[in-house]
Amino acid sequence: MDDTTPPTDGPHLVRRKTVLRAALAATAAVPAALLGGPALARTLASGDTVPPLTPACDDGDDPTPPQMEGPYFKPGSPRRASLLDAGTTGTRLTVSGYVFGLACRPIGAVLLDFWQADANGAYDNTGYRLRGHQFTGADGSFTLTTIVPGLYPGRTRHIHVKVQAPNRPVLTTQLYFPNEPRNNTDTIFDPRLLMTVRDAGGGAKEAAFDFVLNVPQDPGGPDPTPTATGGTWAQGTTYRVGDRVTYAGRAYSCLQAHTAQPGWEPPAAPALWRAL
Repeated sequence: MDDTTPPTDGPHLVRRKTVLRAALAATAAVPAALLGGPALARTLASGDTVPPLTPACDDGDDPTPPQMEGPYFKPGSPRRASLLDAGTTGTRLTVSGYVFGLACRPIGAVLLDFWQADANGAYDNTGYRLRGHQFTGADGSFTLTTIVPGLYPGRTRHIHVKVQAPNRPVLTTQLYFPNEPRNNTDTIFDPRLLMTVRDAGGGAKEAAFDFVLNVPQDPGGPDPTPTATGGTWAQGTTYRVGDRVTYAGRAYSCLQAHTAQPGWEPPAAPALWRAL
């Protein structure tokens, strides 16, 4: 699945019928986009052609491959689905998709933490410009509003992301753009991480990508849910994903395993804690 053709040893592509079959087996609601609904980024082909979803998602197939974090990740990003701030310049980009487990069933409440370069190829390492995290809906869907990242020496265009299902390890990876000349020279570029991209009118672009996490699933069973633990947030305590605490009279669920430190109180660390 490089810019034009699938690699000979690449993963199996799932067609809509595969996901529909898994959804029906699970008696789950089928995402509207998979039925040719309003998610235009997902229906890129014309006529009767059924577009493949990327990356692979089929019972027992490989999950989305990881990639290096790079030097510019910052914890504690704000919770937001749009990374656009006042004064943000560049080509507007909307990325939509779903997060699936190994049985092609969508997973809700998945944390996705995005960060990227601006239109000039620079990262904001003092603040949180073009950084933010969000959670998938109950149907496993997400939508990110941002800009097409610029180029900087040695790399092709890419968007960084950390993806974590409840009670599961973090997947750190990167998303790429098709038909980029530097895809051929970037030493860590992986064609399995190509988004599907199209023009959306008015100079904007739309992209689609589905993550497949290494989360075992019974097609008829429930999605993973956090384990509930009680207690009041306390500095120095080691918290696991799914642990629940109270702070200032409000309940929170832990999103990433960590040891509590000053400044990481739940209201101040939305990348670590989700209010219940």
